[in-house]
Amino acid sequence: MKVLIAEDDRHTREGLVEVLESEGYEVVATGDGMSAMKLYRESSPDFVCLDIMMPGASGYEVCKSIRTESPDLPIIFISAKAEEIDRLVGFEFGADDFIIKPFSVREVLARVRAVARRCYAQQESQPGEFMLDDLLVIPAELRARRNDCVMELSPRDLKLLQLLHANVGKVLDRNTLFRHAWGEDNFPNSRTLDQHISQLRKRVEIDPKNPRIIKTVHGVGYRFDQ
Repeated sequence: MKVLIAEDDRHTREGLVEVLESEGYEVVATGDGMSAMKLYRESSPDFVCLDIMMPGASGYEVCKSIRTESPDLPIIFISAKAEEIDRLVGFEFGADDFIIKPFSVREVLARVRAVARRCYAQQESQPGEFMLDDLLVIPAELRARRNDCVMELSPRDLKLLQLLHANVGKVLDRNTLFRHAWGEDNFPNSRTLDQHISQLRKRVEIDPKNPRIIKTVHGVGYRFDQ
């Protein structure tokens, strides 16, 4: 899933890119409004995060222009302009959500995941639900469920679980898992993969120290046994 970020503050922009890429989103970013429109047309993002005060063209102008071409494309404003009138203007221009700076990583991820779930639900080619042991994975919601317990999933989590499910009983080496979930352009990094698997286990396993879904095959990789 591809995200366009238009934010003129370099530190905020780089922080947003790092956070979203760590979740498995493909990110394109720029610091001015005119470049944002150019990137939008070139990259066809699934949703857009816009600052309001940018050189070249404001976030309002970019939002209005995008809305003439893509009425349903999700757009989130991320801005230090916290007055009610600013939020109202943003919504009038067609924004789906409005995040006020300063913000927490947890808040941004929650808002982005809500938008991502809507995007996944609208994709006709999105695969259906599947079971991993007693865990129900729901791709259209970016969620997994076990009885009454609901777990949020990132796009990268979903890719890993889908690959394990599609290769039940097979040992998947670390390079295969890494390239599938991080992309072919990323150099395989076992430490990064193992850390992500460790965090994922804490959410989807009943007992992360004795996993039933993501089993370690020492010296090779991981496996799911039905």
